[in-house]
Amino acid sequence: MRVEIEEGIDLGEIKKRSLTGVLSLVSRSFLVQIISFISTFLLTVFLEPKIFGVFFLVSAFVNFFAYFSDIGLAAALIQKKEKLTEEDLKTTFTIQQVLVMILLVLLVGLAPLVNKWYSLSREAIYLLYALGLSLLLSSLKTIPSVILERNLKFDLLVIPQIIETLVYNVLAIILAWKGFGISSFTIAVLARGLTGLLAIYIISPWKIGFYFSEESLKSLLKFGLPYQANTLIAVFKDDLMTMFLGRIIGTTGLGYLGWAKKWAEQPLRFLMDNVLKVAFPTYSRLQKNKEILKKAVEKSLFFLCFLTFPILIGFSILASDLVKIIPRYLKWQPALIPLYLYCLNSAWAVISTTATNFFNAIGKVKVTLKMMLIWLFLTWTLMPLMAIKGGYLGVSWAVGMIAFSSVIPLVLAKREINFNLTDSIYKPALASLLMGGIMFFLGKKCPSSFGGIVFTVFVGALSYLLISWFFFGESLISDFKVFLHGIKVK
Repeated sequence: MRVEIEEGIDLGEIKKRSLTGVLSLVSRSFLVQIISFISTFLLTVFLEPKIFGVFFLVSAFVNFFAYFSDIGLAAALIQKKEKLTEEDLKTTFTIQQVLVMILLVLLVGLAPLVNKWYSLSREAIYLLYALGLSLLLSSLKTIPSVILERNLKFDLLVIPQIIETLVYNVLAIILAWKGFGISSFTIAVLARGLTGLLAIYIISPWKIGFYFSEESLKSLLKFGLPYQANTLIAVFKDDLMTMFLGRIIGTTGLGYLGWAKKWAEQPLRFLMDNVLKVAFPTYSRLQKNKEILKKAVEKSLFFLCFLTFPILIGFSILASDLVKIIPRYLKWQPALIPLYLYCLNSAWAVISTTATNFFNAIGKVKVTLKMMLIWLFLTWTLMPLMAIKGGYLGVSWAVGMIAFSSVIPLVLAKREINFNLTDSIYKPALASLLMGGIMFFLGKKCPSSFGGIVFTVFVGALSYLLISWFFFGESLISDFKVFLHGIKVK
């Protein structure tokens, strides 16, 4: 029996919902991102690098287990060309819950070994349990979220994310300020999971049910297994590497790397995640129309590069002065070089993630799989070697070197659909570099003070707009008009 969770959506409606989806995700999450930004700053003031290192280490351990809680079925539901059935939804939900329960038992059983390997405190083990429980809560949200994504209802999907982020960040800041240390994360993680679960079922009600359909499972696994294979490689590349590095460079070194990575990825979390969350189902709906799909990819790349490149370059130039003028922030000065290299990595990630997202959306997950294998090889070849030789700084240099391999998925995507690289990537990159040159020159002339930084940012932003006008002219105005129209429609 088919369940009416979606209607046929024509091309014009796809365009409209995609634009309003991006606008909704970006505009409605703007306040959340500001709070998250402030939260990151305050937590790095209140907490020491070692505590951050413990948090990243424990999170990596749980994330490694989280991979096995899904076998790509949720992504397969979103990507599926035909309408979803009740059997599809309940089969996915049933399998996911069984997997999560098995993983929670394993997680609890392995906790004593984790404690022994890394000499963690009792509070850190409690955090491990809390993150494990949040994995269960997250799995319960899968089907309502899939239904919203299938219908491109991102204006509703973003609401639980806002609530979760607000609860987590506010609680974490207050508790860290009160001296709870690592327990600040434990309490905040549990509160985030519970409020997010309640919110998603209010917004997208779905009657929980258990069912197993072999036919449905086979159909979904055709896409799900290759897609999940990519996730497995990402887990081995990132989370397992974090666990491995914890034994080499220690929790303080991990804290420095985590701080640099966190700040360098802020523009990606705000912009790229929101755009690509809309792009995946949109590309999937457009995969039969190559010309329109090509334009959609070009717009996605341009939007991301135009906004993220100048932020990353400007932040890299100002970071040294910011660390010096902010009280209690000099403790993060050893992490500046990693910050620069992670910013470079984030710039390349904008391009490579858009390309791999495109291949996943059109069903060519094997291309992404090959790329993930290349990145896995580079990560496990370079990072451990350079960690042994250079500690956390060696790891950051490895990150910078690996970043340049992101040119490969770009070339492959261009072969698939011959999109315009000049307007999408080259011009925003050149405009950002010219802006960076102006800001670097001003930084040398202006004093290292709050007023000097504000003046440098203002001149940099103004120069970037003028340079962009020179490069793009009327097309920039037309895109801005489309943006304004989308706001009115929304």
